[in-house]
Amino acid sequence: MAITEVKVPDIGDFKEVPVIEIMVKVGDTIKAEDSLISLESDKATMDVPSPATGTVKEIKVKVGDKLSQGSLVLLLDTGGGAAAEAPAAGAAAASPSKPPVVSPPPAAANAPGGVAEVRVPDIGDFKDVPVIEILVKPGDTVKAEDPLVSLESDKATMEVPAPLGGIVGELRVKVGDKVSEGTVILTLTTGAATADPSAKAAVAAASASLAAAPAPSAPVARAAAASGEGGSIDEGAFGIAYASPGVRKLAREMGVDLGRVKGSGDKGRILKEDVEGFAKGGGAAAAPAKAASASAGGGAGVGGVDLLPWPKVDFAKFGPVELKPLSRIKKISGANLHRNWVMIPHVT
Repeated sequence: MAITEVKVPDIGDFKEVPVIEIMVKVGDTIKAEDSLISLESDKATMDVPSPATGTVKEIKVKVGDKLSQGSLVLLLDTGGGAAAEAPAAGAAAASPSKPPVVSPPPAAANAPGGVAEVRVPDIGDFKDVPVIEILVKPGDTVKAEDPLVSLESDKATMEVPAPLGGIVGELRVKVGDKVSEGTVILTLTTGAATADPSAKAAVAAASASLAAAPAPSAPVARAAAASGEGGSIDEGAFGIAYASPGVRKLAREMGVDLGRVKGSGDKGRILKEDVEGFAKGGGAAAAPAKAASASAGGGAGVGGVDLLPWPKVDFAKFGPVELKPLSRIKKISGANLHRNWVMIPHVT
């Protein structure tokens, strides 16, 4: 029996990153590159993959623990076989008081350290800020603080930097999309994968394969029947759903649209149980019920104020009509001014 210590790989400048999900349990048999745990910093969510194939013997962390590079995650029985057992037996005979421990082999040059989701960081009170330029493409190698996309609000233009070095995988936004704090911009392959130039081609091929729809299966059929939408996935809603990469992978395999799943985790995080429950039809009523309540005429806004629909008037009968779009600042201020006029008492 060969015991391998699985530790947190290179995750850039991040330290004390909390564990948000543990994806394995003692006794599970896993393969190399299977996700073990999910970490989430203030800028990205990343999975820690298994460096080898084996059986989980002991888990050293729990949800909420804060880890850094080199922190011990779990012990993995990699089963060295007969060839490895002979030297181990000799070592045991030489020092019977201390069980043999085999240090993990060096990671292969093309073994990825993990896949991180890069999100829009804190940009103040701005919301729904349009993307005006994308500065990278799938397969590009970026370093920490390299600009990824440019955003433009009414008051400023800002660039979103890379939180750590790696290879760009899948782009989740395009020019013209509107993003807010927490919106996923792209995925970034981190760690040792950046050392192998051939990894770029692999990442580009993987991102291209995501565009192909997965083959229908029984869970897909159940999810399609539950949603009533034929199982189609809204990529926009899927991209901004609050879930870890492992949950996103499971959702794509099961054909579940994360935009329709209500998360039961901390701060609305979508867990594996939520995806599996939705695929079985357990959470399918949430989105349609919400849509039905919104379309039933009860569009209760702030404070439960219901407004009459705007009357439809054909102004063309009074003369020529010219339509001019409002500026962004007028659109933003108009909604706030109307809310304040309705909600704030008028005192003279």
